[in-house]
Amino acid sequence: MWERRGRRAVAAVAAAVLAGVLATGCGKGAAPTGGGEQDAAASYTSVGEIDETLAPDGTTVRVGSPRAQTVVHLYEDLRCPVCAEFETRGGGEGLRELILSGEVRAEYTLASFLDDRLGGEGSKKAANALRAALDAGKFAEYHEVLFAHQPGEEVDGYTDAFLLDMASEVPGLRGVEFDAAVKGMKHRDFVTASEKAFDTSGVTGTPTMKVDGRTVGGALADGIFDKETLPMVIGAMARS
Repeated sequence: MWERRGRRAVAAVAAAVLAGVLATGCGKGAAPTGGGEQDAAASYTSVGEIDETLAPDGTTVRVGSPRAQTVVHLYEDLRCPVCAEFETRGGGEGLRELILSGEVRAEYTLASFLDDRLGGEGSKKAANALRAALDAGKFAEYHEVLFAHQPGEEVDGYTDAFLLDMASEVPGLRGVEFDAAVKGMKHRDFVTASEKAFDTSGVTGTPTMKVDGRTVGGALADGIFDKETLPMVIGAMARS
């Protein structure tokens, strides 16, 4: 985890995660819901079909069924290498499967504090580009592409040219409006407001996950990086 104090925690799946989850009575494959009678939630066959909206607060990007019983809120900085580890080494895939099933809705707050720490504007530019992708209904797809090709944090590699090149990997995203939004930082106000939302959230680093408003911490936080453990962690937090 990248924290403002400078500590980076290297995540690994530990036996303590499984012990903590199993103690709640949740097993692998259990639906991570709050219990009780549920309304049917929408399921999807591909990432391109997933519902995407901007929450009324103007900073939270919602990805998934509006009727999902569990909400997973992620705080990420696009330049954070540990965020990329979560997104590309199992956790992101596990979360995507839960979103596709309709069990979980993901919500994202995009931080950009690493620009101040490391220099440059890569985090801000990437967040702006993702907001433009949301306008095109391509946030989830572009989000995956950007983390899959994350430049080294020290090189400030999220340039306009790089962001547009990566957008070419998402069918239907490139166009006059999107390209202009990237080059002109159309959503600079969103980027600023999103960083402020991160600052006031009580979260101290990225990636941080909240499940139904409760922060995943301790040994459970290590478990979010593993595709097999993630559903149990979410299930445990949803029932706590």
